[in-house]
Amino acid sequence: MPKYVYSFTEGNKDLKDLLGGKGANLGEMTNLGLPVPPGFTITTEACRFYMHHGYNPPELEEQATAAIANLEATFGRKLGGDTEPLLVSVRSGAKFSMPGMMETVLNVGLNDQSVLGLAKFADDERFAWDSYRRLIQMFGKTVLDIDGDLFAEALDAKKHEVGAAQDVDLTAADLQDLVGRFKEIVAQQTGSPFPQDPREQVNAAVVAVFNSWNTERAKIYRRRERISDELGTAVNVQSMVFGNLGPDSGTGVAFTRDPATGHTGAYGDYLPNAQGEDVVAGIRNTLSLEDMAKIDRASYDELRRIMGVLENHYRDLCDIEFTVERGKLWMLQTRVGKRTAAAAFKIAIELVDEGLITLDTALERVTGDQLSNLMFPQFDPTAPKKLLTKAMAASPGAAVGQAVFDSPTAAKWAADGRTVILVRRETNPDDLSGMIASAGILTARGGKTSHAAVVARGMGTTCVVGAEALAVDPAARLFKVGDVTVTEGDLIAIDGSTGEVFLGNVPVVPSAVFEYLDQGLDKALAVTGPDGEAAELVMAVHRILTHADAVRRLKVRANADNGEDAARARRMGAQGVGLCRTEHQFLGDRRKLIERLILANDTATRTAALEALLPLQRQDFVELFSVMDGLHTTVRLIDPPLHEFLPNLTELSVSIAKREAVGAEVTATERELLAAVERSHESNPMLGLRGVRLGLTVPGLFALQVRAIAEATAQLIREGKDPKPEIMVPLIGSYVELDLVRDEAERIIREVSEREGEELDIPIGCMIELPRAALTADEVARAAEFFSFGTNDLTQTTWGFSRDDVEGSFFSRYMELGIFQVSPFETIDTRGVGQLVARAVKLGQQTRPEIGLGVCGEHGGDPESIHFFNKVGLQYVSCSPFRVPIARLEAGRAAVAVEEGASSTA
Repeated sequence: MPKYVYSFTEGNKDLKDLLGGKGANLGEMTNLGLPVPPGFTITTEACRFYMHHGYNPPELEEQATAAIANLEATFGRKLGGDTEPLLVSVRSGAKFSMPGMMETVLNVGLNDQSVLGLAKFADDERFAWDSYRRLIQMFGKTVLDIDGDLFAEALDAKKHEVGAAQDVDLTAADLQDLVGRFKEIVAQQTGSPFPQDPREQVNAAVVAVFNSWNTERAKIYRRRERISDELGTAVNVQSMVFGNLGPDSGTGVAFTRDPATGHTGAYGDYLPNAQGEDVVAGIRNTLSLEDMAKIDRASYDELRRIMGVLENHYRDLCDIEFTVERGKLWMLQTRVGKRTAAAAFKIAIELVDEGLITLDTALERVTGDQLSNLMFPQFDPTAPKKLLTKAMAASPGAAVGQAVFDSPTAAKWAADGRTVILVRRETNPDDLSGMIASAGILTARGGKTSHAAVVARGMGTTCVVGAEALAVDPAARLFKVGDVTVTEGDLIAIDGSTGEVFLGNVPVVPSAVFEYLDQGLDKALAVTGPDGEAAELVMAVHRILTHADAVRRLKVRANADNGEDAARARRMGAQGVGLCRTEHQFLGDRRKLIERLILANDTATRTAALEALLPLQRQDFVELFSVMDGLHTTVRLIDPPLHEFLPNLTELSVSIAKREAVGAEVTATERELLAAVERSHESNPMLGLRGVRLGLTVPGLFALQVRAIAEATAQLIREGKDPKPEIMVPLIGSYVELDLVRDEAERIIREVSEREGEELDIPIGCMIELPRAALTADEVARAAEFFSFGTNDLTQTTWGFSRDDVEGSFFSRYMELGIFQVSPFETIDTRGVGQLVARAVKLGQQTRPEIGLGVCGEHGGDPESIHFFNKVGLQYVSCSPFRVPIARLEAGRAAVAVEEGASSTA
């Protein structure tokens, strides 16, 4: 019989696929002997069964009943009993943390009878009625799908009625009355009374958690984090402990290190006389752990001890949820904590220096996306600023944008091209779409563990929370700070590293990490100074990136078309140029020359155009090869379709027609040009006369470029340099095309070599960007000394997409429908396009074992794609100069992952 229920005593941290992260870690803490309230986990397999069939597995009811009976036996109390009732929480817990995206229901088991028993057992009527109203409120919103505002409005009305400033000011009688009002809301909205059967409550809450896996906000979050929709969530049913029993009780969240900076110490939030959801919801501003030490020193000391145990056990920053019940500390959850990009690098190196992890593990703990985040600019410290307030720094960065006060507006304005900052009293999971769209997030309430802070850190979005000076009025679409009013659309700036909020624009300056990557370690430290947080971060990045360079197998080249780009790429650590797009060298004044060459209908005109272009192209290559001296430089012969070099047919036709209509002169040259453009017009130019087809049909075009490359190489060799050009032919579909180009290119290279008296060794290869080239790569390899995969065009031609058209038309709908989790132009489609790459690698190596293999599409700088390219055996990736450090890091991470995988299977 399938097993769908596991006691916490049966779990451990390695069972995340089955028990989810929360359940696995509850099992791990239980088996470490830490104080964990007993409970059990319903597996992700049960959730997947429910998702596929629409009902729970038949075995689940019996297994859950047995698990509840075990809990009752452990405590000597009955679930929802009339005296000393056992109550439970029902919480989600997926393999990957999805903070705030799924559901939780607390105090399950309370009803009209057990609330009286709880009051007597706890000797606290107020606590019992407060717990019951919380259950009805959570259950109503989460399980019964009642608008949560109805409960919130009833609560606010009761506080107004009795003159209570906060929830904690309500008396037992007030709360008992509120329970009655809440039950009325349930009956009115559902047509049925609030369920009194404790087991019915448990079953309904479990199904609600399963359903919450497929809420819109959960799907949006998974798409952003690239989490599979097929994983499902586990459900944790845990005996309740209460932080709302009075001043000697409370609840909180702690981090073993600061998730924003990486500093060691006691970081977190604490709320006395509260339940856990009060902390993450941000509805009350929290106290610090230092404040907790003053309130309850014994519980604080025990918490710090357990924090040390967990960090040493997990060897990482741990995020901990806890409750204090009448002076007794209970651990409700732990997980490896989300952190900012800066904290990720600093914590990884600190753990290396403490002897807890190796440099390989440190490399696995950081990502290319985090490094990219650290390269963003920061606010200029010398610029004049108007400070509005200073609050809590929750997620670093510098964000400037127009203030907006709700998520739909943020999403709409961002889609219109505006940069926005979402301003809220506090965020909730329904705000996710607006949070994703915003450059920054600012809240008036909450702490470092509030919903806004946790989600922003996970997304790498700048965030400031707990700005109590802000009086936010969403209805009026404004906020006030003192006598300053900021209305929707006004420009504000927030600093997620300091917590500062500014009015108006603030200029930015390069980050210290970018200075290091672009100018080197010594120059960066000269700017930051040898000490301080910026220097610590630079050194952490330096050490991890240096290790990545030492262990990676993939080389990293850059896409660079001129000396300036190539110089920056080399400073960033590029080991060559993987793509020089020569068409970019024909812009500006040269466009007329290439246009004349393409349209030439006689030898004299063609020869004149070639003679004018040759010295210009030769100098382009002299500059590029000089900068990349000693490193391979792959030059792609001209690739774009003709329409990119010729006048626009419609514009030219209209211009001539207008002049003819008014009797103005139209020259013979203009008429010849129009006729030539009409002859060259194509319905689908991206699949027309371009690439190798252009070179084979326009006499002298490729020959011009090959001659310029050869002459530039010979010149630099005479000057004592070591140029290493490679000639790459684009859009090959048949090996015959490449043979024809290769024959002409080798003849020209021999001529230049003999004339200049220099030996020239210039490899000739091709791009693989058509499915036919990939499928016949064994034939193509007979003529190609290297393959470079042009994955942009290979994606277009495999999917049948025109990138310029489809990304703005239906891609967003495909993402919503789950056809894509990410655009195939952003991350390689491993099951389709990736299989063509893998097949071409295998076929090419069968024909030519020493064949060079690389990729030069935009995927060459995408972290996830780099791991795939490493796996299928490419030798290098090529990307934009600014992505080179990211590719270096991810190539190192890919190598470590392969080595670790090999070790685990040995």
